Amino acid sequence: MTDRAVEVLSRAECLELLSHAAIGRVGVSIDALPVILPVHFALFGDSVLFRTVPGTKFDAAAVGAVLAFQADSYEPESPTAWSVLLQGIASEVTHPEEAAVAGSVPLTPWAVTDQPGRFMRLEVARVSGRRFRLTDRRLSPSPPVPGPAAGTI
Repeated sequence: MTDRAVEVLSRAECLELLSHAAIGRVGVSIDALPVILPVHFALFGDSVLFRTVPGTKFDAAAVGAVLAFQADSYEPESPTAWSVLLQGIASEVTHPEEAAVAGSVPLTPWAVTDQPGRFMRLEVARVSGRRFRLTDRRLSPSPPVPGPAAGTI
């Protein structure tokens, strides 16, 4: 039988794990309904940077909104996985110097279009993360559960 060991991660550990990931999910409210959208992302200081296409519902909903961001991964060679959840306020990167730096980050928008992407930043207010490890627990086999007797329904 296996059991899951759960380890709560520090903010620093969460950000370190995110620095090695490239795909996450952004949770936002669009038309008063929750929507989860995949994004390519990168850390931008203590913020998360991603691109969106101007004029989309997501673009309109994201600016100034409270967003949830989640990324996770697992290690196929070992029974280890992690999940990080961030919450914060989204803003567009508009300052010319920051926009130049953001433009140098190799980020591909999830949906490729002819429109230039906008760089969005999630200012992280809350961070939580967990690491999950499967552990073996050798237990004596449970006795078989009796089923219905032959010929009965």
